[in-house]
Amino acid sequence: MNKHVIQRRSFLRSAAIATSALPAAGLLLAEESPELTRGDIAIIRLLAAAEIIETDLWLQYSELGGTQDKEVSGVQGGNDLYQGALLILDGDMPQYIHDNTDDEISHARFLNNYLMSKGEAPVSLEPFRRLPSSQAKGADKFATG
Repeated sequence: MNKHVIQRRSFLRSAAIATSALPAAGLLLAEESPELTRGDIAIIRLLAAAEIIETDLWLQYSELGGTQDKEVSGVQGGNDLYQGALLILDGDMPQYIHDNTDDEISHARFLNNYLMSKGEAPVSLEPFRRLPSSQAKGADKFATG
């Protein structure tokens, strides 16, 4: 039997199973969701903190090597030598860095907005910012507290 026919049948079987589960998933979603527990809130706060840390790391990476535009706040300039080295590794690297940075910003914002929608305080790590930014050409060189 043709390999493509077997793969197509496997795909169709998987799609049929997934489709049959949709009505049950819809019933679950239609139910009133319970209030968040203190444990739920703690987990979301931990995830928000992790996303804020990832955002900071990606912003530092992006300000030197990412695609430079106004889409990612604070990223304008770049470091030509660093970007040149990245392009040797992968021609799409500046865009990859830019897109990941944008994703991390949206993840942190989403989690904090969700917390606020449930009446909880958003996570902020600003009081803990102590490391100076990179002194390389193209970095933001923000002041530390």
